[in-house]
Amino acid sequence: MSSTTYTAGAPRTSTLLPMIIIGVLFFIFGFVTWLNGPLISFVKVAFTLDDINAFLVPFAFYVSYFVLALPAGVVLKRTGMKKGMALGLFIMAIGAAVFGEFVRMRVYYGALTGLFTIGAGLSLLQTASNPYISILGPIDSAAQRIAFMGICNKVAGALAPIAFGILIMTGIDSFQDQVAKTAIGPARDALLNDFAARVFVPYMAMAAILVVLAIWIVWSSLPEIKPSGANSERAIGHTSGGIFSFPHLWLGVLCLFLYVGVEVMAGDAINTYGQGFGLPLKVTSHFTTYTMLAMLTGYVVGLLIIPRFISQQRYLAVSAVMGVIFAFGAYVTHGYTSVAFVAALGFANAMMWPAIFPLAIKGLGSHTELGSALLIMGIVGGALLPQVFVHLKEHIDFQLAFLVVIVPCYLYILYYGVRGHSVGNHAV
Repeated sequence: MSSTTYTAGAPRTSTLLPMIIIGVLFFIFGFVTWLNGPLISFVKVAFTLDDINAFLVPFAFYVSYFVLALPAGVVLKRTGMKKGMALGLFIMAIGAAVFGEFVRMRVYYGALTGLFTIGAGLSLLQTASNPYISILGPIDSAAQRIAFMGICNKVAGALAPIAFGILIMTGIDSFQDQVAKTAIGPARDALLNDFAARVFVPYMAMAAILVVLAIWIVWSSLPEIKPSGANSERAIGHTSGGIFSFPHLWLGVLCLFLYVGVEVMAGDAINTYGQGFGLPLKVTSHFTTYTMLAMLTGYVVGLLIIPRFISQQRYLAVSAVMGVIFAFGAYVTHGYTSVAFVAALGFANAMMWPAIFPLAIKGLGSHTELGSALLIMGIVGGALLPQVFVHLKEHIDFQLAFLVVIVPCYLYILYYGVRGHSVGNHAV
């Protein structure tokens, strides 16, 4: 097992191999995370749920980031980033096995526990990998490196709903008709049990793959990076006041909270949004893939033009404006056209995380791990904003509910790209 430690001022070897290894991890992030959209449709059928209860799927998954991100930061201080990533993969494997078993048993809250555990592993993995890739090279070009990671992530995100549809959701509309025609009783329960059991083998296979990847990470030549040395405070006249002396970080935490909320709205809620127009489930279950393809396109564009033609903070502002435009486009249109505008939000969202994260941790020095953990806590936006939407649409038109939730988020992201990222940050 080989390990290299990067510290401030030390010469850096090629970042290609580390980027490939982290790219594999981001592929895993994407595949697991973007299963939530089709899972919402799946649990509605398997557990006969309404929208509000079905949306506990993203809630359980994303709320774990809020609960466990700070403990993850503490763990990483002790294990280092490399071993921390491997531990995160092991925890995800446990969560995948728990989810598969409880869904097979049709115990919904047990299944949600499995999703929470998967999210817990991801919180550790992301608390390590995001600052790792941000400071693997110059911080001002971090958005470009994260864009490469995003391509890995969104390729997986586009493939996940397709794979889930083929393995799990094949014949779903005819199955629903069959269930509807079957009287409540043992025969109906047997149908639903058989349907729920479809996820067991795929999730057990996922657990095994995650264990193998964890072992691979431990024995890989992935170098260890010390964030406190690689991302030092460079502010002129900066006085040490702890983590609270970096307002650009705290504004960034809020920005990331809102960003993840709108990302999940565009990626996971799009299926439910399409069903609002009466579109068939076999069609809507693939809508997440379209959002992922739009995000993938956005990452490719960002990779080509940042920072060569436009700074990461300026492109963040441009992306927020696009988000507002696409949101209003979805509101004033209907059917597949409206869904297409929601999917196009993926393009607007693509370069937001790659820009927000490095802008928020810039110059944190010894506070980088804690700052990263706080930002990862912001992922809880993916749990809360869809819940606001699904409750709001019980009282007002679902298109208006969607608009009301996401437009204020994009306006704040616009502020952070224009001004918020530099508040109190005088790094040179």
